Amino acid sequence: MELRQVEYFLAVVENQGIGGAATALGVAQPTVSQALRALERELGVQLFHRIGRGMVLSAAGRTMVGPARQIIRDVDAVGDLLAAEEDELTGHLDLLASPATAVGPVVDLIARFRDIYPRVSVRLGDLRDETRAASTIEDGHCEFAVAHLPIAGDALEVIELGEHEYVLVYPEGAEVPEGPIPLGNLPTYPMVFVPRGQSVADELEEAIRVGGIRPPLAVLSEHREERLPMVLAGIGGTLLERSMADTAVDRVVIRETEPRFVRPFAIAFDPASLSPVGQAFVELIRAQVG
Repeated sequence: MELRQVEYFLAVVENQGIGGAATALGVAQPTVSQALRALERELGVQLFHRIGRGMVLSAAGRTMVGPARQIIRDVDAVGDLLAAEEDELTGHLDLLASPATAVGPVVDLIARFRDIYPRVSVRLGDLRDETRAASTIEDGHCEFAVAHLPIAGDALEVIELGEHEYVLVYPEGAEVPEGPIPLGNLPTYPMVFVPRGQSVADELEEAIRVGGIRPPLAVLSEHREERLPMVLAGIGGTLLERSMADTAVDRVVIRETEPRFVRPFAIAFDPASLSPVGQAFVELIRAQVG
């Protein structure tokens, strides 16, 4: 297996196809296709399902993503050690963050890091399931994961970055009570929820279940970023991070919850397996947030 094949494999994953990968790599599409085929022959597995002109990761391909990224990080680490006298850090910084946490402090940290180390490229991926934050690091998919606390993982170090307050958001003109609304006694107004299996969604579901009064379900959406547009369209109410709700404060009805629904979020990493790039990022985090 050649390093070039691993790089081409990841390029196809990250650019969602051979065409995008070829453009990103600056090579011809047949070059990428041939490298992938050769890699599959050497490994004895099919990494992608070819559906028309599309490429969908197979089970083996999904398993390969984490180790492939770890290989690239390891190679970068060797290069950094050999070029240490240049005093200029290079390589890749891999982070996964849940949609709610991939803003604010995380963006500020990335911006500051890029200012200091312009030759380091950053990949900020989507952590769809916060309960898998630890396993994404352990399996090599990333060096850092950002999620709401708690983040499980005995070998992980966790640094808190901030907190999110969640508020109830309803369409403009919705007839809902004034003041804080008890989570266990929500109005009988149709709601847009996200599926269980995400830490904040699970906590909300439990609070509603204990109260015994469940509002009617309008939409169960796996696309968290579509909750506010659905509220603006009048489909139903939802629970949102206050920072997101405030972007539409003139077009929605916002109510705090009782008790206040506040959840801290943090960045997690394995200090024993950090690359030089990862170590530099941790130093920045400590300097910025203490």
